Formats: sequence, C-alpha cells, structure tokens
Amino acid sequence: MDAALNRTFHPSTRRPRGRIFARMANASFRRGTAATTIERYAAALAMVAICTLIGLWVAPRWGTAPVDMIFLPAVLAAAALWGLGPALAAGATAALSYNFFFTEPVHTFRMNRATDVVTVIVLLIVALVTSRLAAGIRRQARIAASHAERNATIAGFARRLLSSSSEQEIAQTACAELNLLFDCNALLVSGAPEPRIVATVPEGNRLTPSDIAAAAMTIETGEPTGRGTSRIQPAEWQFHAVRSAGAVDAAIGLARDDGVPPIDEAQLALLTNLLDQVALALERARLESEARDLAGLRERDRVRSTLLASIRQELGAPIAAIAGAARQLRRSVPAGKALAATIASEALKLERYVANLLEVAPEADQSPFLAQDVTIDLFRRTVVKDGAEIHLTPKEFSVLAELARHPGRVLSHAHLLRSVWGPAQVGHIDYLRVAIRALRQKLETEPSAPQLILNEPGVGYRLMA
Repeated sequence: MDAALNRTFHPSTRRPRGRIFARMANASFRRGTAATTIERYAAALAMVAICTLIGLWVAPRWGTAPVDMIFLPAVLAAAALWGLGPALAAGATAALSYNFFFTEPVHTFRMNRATDVVTVIVLLIVALVTSRLAAGIRRQARIAASHAERNATIAGFARRLLSSSSEQEIAQTACAELNLLFDCNALLVSGAPEPRIVATVPEGNRLTPSDIAAAAMTIETGEPTGRGTSRIQPAEWQFHAVRSAGAVDAAIGLARDDGVPPIDEAQLALLTNLLDQVALALERARLESEARDLAGLRERDRVRSTLLASIRQELGAPIAAIAGAARQLRRSVPAGKALAATIASEALKLERYVANLLEVAPEADQSPFLAQDVTIDLFRRTVVKDGAEIHLTPKEFSVLAELARHPGRVLSHAHLLRSVWGPAQVGHIDYLRVAIRALRQKLETEPSAPQLILNEPGVGYRLMA
C-alpha cells in the first residue's frame, strides 16, 4: 500500500491523519453521547421528583384527585425534549410515585381502585405516544436541517464557480472546494482516449497507469470507477463523471492518503449535485469561449469589408485617371499607341480586380447553405424551401443570415441583437423572439417542434445544418 501511495501522491501532500482523527472523534462522540443520555434520564427523574413534592403539598389541602394531572406535564416534557427512553422512565417513575404516595393503601405499591390502575396506565401511554410524536418531529427537523445544509453547500459551491471563467480556473476551484468538503485529494481530468490532468489539489498528485485506465473508463461509460466502487480495479483514485447535456465532459478523481474510499453512500447525493454544478460551469465557459470566437470572427469580417470598401474608394479615382490619360495619349501621340494600349489594358485589369475584391464576402456567403429542406443563399439573398422561394423581411433575413454564417454554433441573444438591430437594442430580446417565431412559421415543418432553429435556454439560438 505504501508503495502505491508513493507512486500516486506527492510526498509533500501526504496527510495520514484521516483515520486517526476519525477514531478520536468517534471516541469523543461516544463519551459525549453517554454523558448526555445520563443527564437526560436524571433530568426526567428530577422533574418527577418535583411533581411528587408538589403533589404531597396539594394532597392534604385538596385531596388526591388533582394529583395525577400534576405528573402529566413532567411526562410530556420528558417525551418532547428527550425522546422515548427518558419519557418511559418518567412515566414509570410517575406511576410508581403516584401509586406509593397517593393511592390507598399509601406507602405501598398495591392498588385497590380501578381508577388508580387506569391513571397509571394512562401515564405510561402518554409517555409512549408523546415520545413517538416528538421523535418524529425531531427526525423531520434533522432531515430538513440536513437538506438546508446540503443546499447551502451547493449554493456556495456554485457561487465560487461563477467567479471562474476559463476551464482551468473552474477545474482548480472545483478541486479546491472538493478537497475541503470531503477532506481528500481531488483532481479533474478530461480528454480521450488518454485523460490529462487539468487541475489537482494539493499540487503534485500523479496518476498511475491503472488510475488513467479507470479515468478513461469513467469518461467513456459515465459510471464511477476505482477504489470503493463496483468496478473492481487496482486504482488508488475514485472517479466520478462530470456530465453535460447527456455527454461526459470530464471526470473528478478523489482519493484519501490512508487508502479509505473517499465517498460513502451518505455523501454520494451531495457529490452528484456538486458535479452537476461543475458541469454547468464548464458548459458556461465553453459557450462563452465560442461567443468570444464568434465576436472575433464578426469583427474580422467587418474590418475586411471596411478595407475592401476603402480600396475602391482610394484606388477608383487613380485608375480612372490612368485610363483617361492612356486614351488621350493614344489620340495625341501616334507613335505611342502600343504603349497607350498596354497602359489602358492594365488599367482595365486593375479596375476589374478592384471590382472583384468588392464582391468578395466571407466564404460561407459564396455558396448556398443547405439546412434540412431549406436552402439559404446569402450571396443572392434568397431562401428556398422545397423548391419554392420564401419571402422574408429584412430583419428576418438578417437574423437567418447571421445564424447561417455560423452553423451549429450557439449565438447569444446579445450577439444577434447587436448584429441585426445594433448596439442600442441589445436589451430588447422580444425583437429577436418575434423574428425567430416568424422564421419558424415560414421555414419549419412543425413550428411548435422546431428542428431547424433551436433554442438554447438562457443563452441564444443555433441553426442546425
């Protein structure tokens, strides 16, 4: 075991305190529980003793009839505060005390009247029923507190992930939080067929070939692998899948320095929820990266169009002047006709070259784009469905053209609004929704179940090729 641990974990990160501290904590907990139990029973008996003293003061003055009700609050309080054991102890002691001091014959445990027998039985039944009700309430309170604590842990985990933007930052934050929550080594791996370590806490952890094989199996199948799982493998780490939209994007590895499985059944639900938050953060980072790439591509296209327009503006007049001078030279100097013809021919070629440059658009605009049964020709600004041309408004065509320039990619609401309506209308998502609804009505076979223009909730839209 020590050799395997030395291969897996960096020596500076060895923390062989987990099991020792756990035993110390368990022993301390047992001692504390025994002392608490004794205190509860003693308190229950003390309340019955106080009720007995009160009954001894009441009985000579008003008789023994109200004395049985004096013991009832003590039994109820013991049941509500401390559960079944102290409640039964309080009920039994109250019954014996009532029988010994207040029923004929007194100072004996015999009962000659049926009412006294019923009173004793009622005290015991009250103790049993009240303790069961109180135990159920406490159990529900513990469950509610456990759920609240888990929800708070998940919310804090998600909040810290939101402060990270790149995959590396998200992986590092996730590993650090899992390291603190479960007191174990944590790392995140991704990639196939051979996973690579994206982040690890503490630093310096390494994977053996068996660990790499276990991580690859988790990424491939989505099932937990490694130590402490149903997959019997000679791996020191336990791996869990990080799923996003049904696919496994990465795997989280957990391992303890003492060789104990890092996660038990009680912690599995919490870990699953935390991994869902990691998957959402990674998906968000991927979409943001795609949005930045699209924005850069859009900016390059804009700069290209501006540059081409400036070429025409700057070179149009000089080319026209050169062509006019060549024609004048050919008329005024007979000997220079050949030279003038050459100049005029080259000027014409240059003019055609500049004109062709102005017609150059992004590559996607040059050839029609086919999406299912819809053909989108951005160069000629036509849309054809099943052989029939579809009429679109300028805004509808602009939205469709922007989606068609980046097929299969999610374009954010802000990107589409900025591209079609301008920067001043970025906040008017309703404009975009109206245009998308109209496009679906005109292009989709079933507008209520779109297959061409898909919605990414809270993000934007994509055009399926």
